[in-house]
Amino acid sequence: QVHLVESGGGLLQPGGSVRLSCGAPGRTFSAYVMGWFRQAPGKEREFVAAISGSGASTTYTDSVKDRFSISRDNANNTVYLQMDSLKPEDTAVYYCASYRGPFYGGPSQNSRLYAYWGQGTQVTVSA
Repeated sequence: QVHLVESGGGLLQPGGSVRLSCGAPGRTFSAYVMGWFRQAPGKEREFVAAISGSGASTTYTDSVKDRFSISRDNANNTVYLQMDSLKPEDTAVYYCASYRGPFYGGPSQNSRLYAYWGQGTQVTVSA
């Protein structure tokens, strides 16, 4: 079992910024694709961003492509989601997720490929 621990989030103003972090202690972190997903009230969970194990390849959903940035620090087993120019529609619970096993290709937006999930962290964007 892989244990993912998210931090960050909170109540933010429109136009503001926040950085989410997700730690995955005790594993060969650099071998795993990592992703961020979100779920707004009354809506289905949706893909936000993902990054390859090496960090060389990333993918984003269109609505955040120019505002969010995913990165990782493999030495510290941590993946980040930098969120800028926040909008009220970014309000959601944000989840960190990991592929089931090592994979050395590009990251996918398909949630079915992600086997391990964090507990989620709330991001609320409101004036």
